[in-house]
Amino acid sequence: MNAARGFTVLIPARLASTRLPDKPLADIAGLPMVVHVARRAGQSGAARVVVAADDARIVDACAAHGVEALLTRKDHPSGSDRLAEACVQLGLPDEALVVNVQGDEPLIQADLIDAVACTLAERPEAEMSTAVHAIDSLEEFLNPNVVKAVLDARGMALYFSRAPIPWWRDGHLPGGGFSALPSPAPWRHIGIYGYRAGFVRSFPSLPPAPIETGEALEQLRALWHGHRIAVHQSAHAPGPGVDTPADLERVRRLFEG
Repeated sequence: MNAARGFTVLIPARLASTRLPDKPLADIAGLPMVVHVARRAGQSGAARVVVAADDARIVDACAAHGVEALLTRKDHPSGSDRLAEACVQLGLPDEALVVNVQGDEPLIQADLIDAVACTLAERPEAEMSTAVHAIDSLEEFLNPNVVKAVLDARGMALYFSRAPIPWWRDGHLPGGGFSALPSPAPWRHIGIYGYRAGFVRSFPSLPPAPIETGEALEQLRALWHGHRIAVHQSAHAPGPGVDTPADLERVRRLFEG
């Protein structure tokens, strides 16, 4: 991963969550969840791991466990806006590589972080990078909560959607649904992103795109405005994230095991 040497991991973390209040501070095996995420990220090739928090309680919890954190505004509409402020606070140069690791991914793999950073470093024509893995379940393919991706021949993103794409015409049943998964297998998007710091700072000033609003997928704003997203094709799915109390209990059991 020499091409990505010196990259920074930024972990946006906010207390407000409708499904799981105070989520970054949720206890998992005796540590706040956001600390687990930061420690996982610290096992990657990143030169620096920083939590971008919206509340002093997150900053204090990180400091208590030796994790670097900075305080950002509470009123950011998205994680990308929080990342932009963090890049400004850290004084990162435009060409610096940043990997956005979500604060609710306590089982994130270090090699996935490295791969996303390296993918961007090796593709100078791209402003962003992300990751996908092959879908092996028809139920997952049809689930609108599972974001699908379509790539071009060079591994660049063409589109992301909650719909089952690419549409398999010959596998579509007359009454609706599909008889099986398309072949080759469709791609599931993994919610991790690499950026050039200059692009992160400019992203919030880009007008939201109609396709972004309809799909509720922020990465579509970049594609809409003509920016390229390079995609790492992972051989395996990431560990489960935490969105709900049930997710939290599942992850706690995995740590206990």
